[in-house]
Amino acid sequence: MIRRRFRSYAAAFGASLLAAPLAFAPPLAPPAYAVIVFDPSNYVQNVLTASRSLQQITNQITSLQNEAQMLINQARNLASLPFSSLQQIQQSVQRTQQLLNQAQNIAFDVQKVDQIFSQKYANASLSATNQQLVADARSRWQNTVGGLQDAMRVQAGVVGNIDTNRTQMSALVNQSQGATGALQAAQAGNQILALQSQQLSDLLALLAANGRASTLSEAERAAAADQGREQRRRFLTPGTSYQPGNAQMFNTGN
Repeated sequence: MIRRRFRSYAAAFGASLLAAPLAFAPPLAPPAYAVIVFDPSNYVQNVLTASRSLQQITNQITSLQNEAQMLINQARNLASLPFSSLQQIQQSVQRTQQLLNQAQNIAFDVQKVDQIFSQKYANASLSATNQQLVADARSRWQNTVGGLQDAMRVQAGVVGNIDTNRTQMSALVNQSQGATGALQAAQAGNQILALQSQQLSDLLALLAANGRASTLSEAERAAAADQGREQRRRFLTPGTSYQPGNAQMFNTGN
């Protein structure tokens, strides 16, 4: 009985000796790759770096947008005006020029003016016949009437251009106000200046035609006065004045 108890105590003791190393053995450490280490300073530095990078990207995007807008503005400034009134302006100038070129008898030419004035408006020739004096007077009268008619034709042509000029001016102002860039605005302004130049040319043509008509009237009066003096001289010159004679009013049947 005692021997059995000793054996049981011995077995229990041996089991306790085997279990003791396990109980007092230190726990096993986890592997190094499974450990997560958090460094606050490194985290803050990474956030700041990412923020700076994002800001740089934002700046680059803004710069690209500005460059794109600049290119768009340059394209608008270089865009040509899709409207031209040059043809209509040239046609108005040509109409007025044609009226001036159709001047009757005495054209707007310096050499022709000198030639006709030396022939028709000079001092009355002492050797010219009375028939020639009358013919010259009639020619001067025709020149005066033709000059007045030419002036009125130019006046009518200038008045006819007013409506065309009004239409063109309205169109050019609308184009200028709706211009998308500097070039279109400049081109619209240039065409407005061209239209004003055409109007000034009409005004000059009108002044020239009126002045021509007035000058012809004055020249006719001056030539008529000189011719009147010559005819009076001839009338009063002895031997050439009026001589009375017999006048037969009814047929006497002889």
